Amino acid sequence: MSIKPSPQAMKSATAAKKLGIHLPAAPVEFQENAISREEFKVLQETPPAWLEDLRRNGPHPRAVIAQKLNISIGGLNRSNVTDPLTSAEITALLQAPPAWLVEERAVHAKARAEAKLAKEREAARRPQS
Repeated sequence: MSIKPSPQAMKSATAAKKLGIHLPAAPVEFQENAISREEFKVLQETPPAWLEDLRRNGPHPRAVIAQKLNISIGGLNRSNVTDPLTSAEITALLQAPPAWLVEERAVHAKARAEAKLAKEREAARRPQS
């Protein structure tokens, strides 16, 4: 994985984001080198043990934490959750949700419902073809 970034390679941060992993928790070799599209495809199709472990146990990036907690990334920011969390920490939050998590889940559900309603209104306004 010693390819310089080019149109056919991506930075390790981009690859980590697409793989749903926290880059600082990845092996140094992955962090320091660009990833070719072929290497990325192999990582997706047959993930090595370190990638499976990171996906399963964490630490997880903010987008994954927000998804697992069923809140928005903005909700994480408002709640001052800035550090990556492990799967065990996320499970503990879900089993005994603090007040901020209950509130952010309600805010997120309301936002999703409003977005769905707006989408339905827009679809109803468009002429049927």
